[in-house]
Amino acid sequence: MAISPHQGSTGGGDAVTLTGSHFTSTSAVRYGSRQAASFTVVGDTTVATVTPSGQGPVPVSVTTPGGTGVVGTFYYLPPPSFRLAPPPAGPLAGGNTVTLAGVGLFTTSEVRFGTRAAEFTVDSDGQLTVTVPATASAGPVAVTVRTRGGIADGVTYTYLDSPSLRVVTLDSGPVDGGNLVVITGTAFSCTTSVTFDGTPATSYRIASDTEIDALVPAGTLGSADVSVTTLGGTTSVSGAYTYLGRLAVLGGQSVTNTGLTHVIGDLGVSPGVSITGFPPGLVNGTLHTADPDAVEAHADLAATYDDAAGRIPDAGISGDLGGLTLTPGVYNAISSIGLTGALTLDAQGDRNAEWIFQIGSTLTTATASRVLLTNGAAARNVIWQIGSSATLGTDTAFTGRILAATSITVNAGATVNGQTLARDGSVTLDTNTLTRPW
Repeated sequence: MAISPHQGSTGGGDAVTLTGSHFTSTSAVRYGSRQAASFTVVGDTTVATVTPSGQGPVPVSVTTPGGTGVVGTFYYLPPPSFRLAPPPAGPLAGGNTVTLAGVGLFTTSEVRFGTRAAEFTVDSDGQLTVTVPATASAGPVAVTVRTRGGIADGVTYTYLDSPSLRVVTLDSGPVDGGNLVVITGTAFSCTTSVTFDGTPATSYRIASDTEIDALVPAGTLGSADVSVTTLGGTTSVSGAYTYLGRLAVLGGQSVTNTGLTHVIGDLGVSPGVSITGFPPGLVNGTLHTADPDAVEAHADLAATYDDAAGRIPDAGISGDLGGLTLTPGVYNAISSIGLTGALTLDAQGDRNAEWIFQIGSTLTTATASRVLLTNGAAARNVIWQIGSSATLGTDTAFTGRILAATSITVNAGATVNGQTLARDGSVTLDTNTLTRPW
C-alpha cells in the first residue's frame, strides 16, 4: 500500500508512511491542500510523515525537483462516539459481556476500563462486543475506545462488590407464602433476583444498599435457602428462612371439642381420623382428616420435635416459670414444669429471637396464667417441646408452638397464640380461641 495507514484522525498528528519512488529530494508533502505537519525522507522509496488536520478523503502528494505526484488517498475519520448498553455495572471478577453502541467504531484498536485493556469484537461500525476485564476494587471507571479517528471517553462503568446476606426478618412464615420479610446485608443496590429455595420472590423492593423488602413465595415445609443476585454476583444463605405449616391444631389420634371454640387456621388429624365438635366449633380454615396435608404436617411435627429436643441447652429451668423474664435461648427442664401467673419473653429488639423449652415430662398452667411477648418477640419463634402431655388451665393466655409427644388439653376459656400439635395422642378443646401466628 502506497499510504500506510491510509486512515487517521481529523485532528491530525498520525504517523503515516508513504511508499513510492524518486523520493530522495522531496521538498513538500501535502494532504489535500495542507502541508504535512512534518516529513522525513527515509530513502528513495519511503517518506515518513505526520498528518495535518483535515476532513474526509484527500489526495496525498509528494513534490520533488522532478515535479509533484499523487501517491494515493488518505481518509480522515471523525472521532468515535459510543454509549454503554445497560447494565453499566458488573462484578469485580469481570468476564461479563457488555455492548458499546455508537458510530465510528470499525477501526477500534483498543478498549480500556480504567487502566485495564479489554478484549473486544468489532461487530460493525456502530457496535462493539466487549468482555469486561477484572479489577481489584469496587467503584466507577472510565471506558475509553481508541480508533484511527481518535479516542472516545466520557462513559462510566461501575465495578460492584459481591453482595452479602446477613439476616431475614421474620425468618419464618406460612408455607403458602404471601408474607413480607426484610432481608438485610450489603451491596444490594443492583439486585436482579431474590429467591427462596430457587423460587423467585413474589415481588421485591430495593429499599437501600443494605435492605430488600420481599414478598415470600409459596414453598414446602421446612428450611429454605435464600439467595440474592445482583450485577456484582450472588449470595446464598442455607436455611435462612423456614416455611411453617398451615395447621393451628393437629392431633395424632383425634381432635375433640366442646363448646364454641374458634380455630383461626387449619385443623387436622393424622394418622388418626377422628375430629369431633366442629360444629359447634368454628374453623376459619380447612379440616384435614388424614389427608396428604395432615400426613405432611404430622411428619413435619415429628421432625421439628426431634430437632427441638436435640438442641444443646443454654440454661436449666425447673419448678414454676411464673414471674420470670427470659431472654432468647434453649431452656431445659429434666421433668415437669408449671406456670402460675405471667412468664415474659424479652426479644431485646431482635425480631428473629427464638426460645426453645425442652420439658422432660408435662407442662401445666394454672388458671389465668399468661405468656407475654415483649421487645419484638414473635409467637412463631417460641417452641414448647413437651416430653409427654400439656394441660392449659382455665382462661390461660398461652403463646408459642406446643409440640407434645402425647396429648394436649386446653381447658375452658384458654387461648393459644401459636400452634397446638400433639404427635401421638389427642387434642382436647373447650370453648377456646386458637390462632396460627402467621
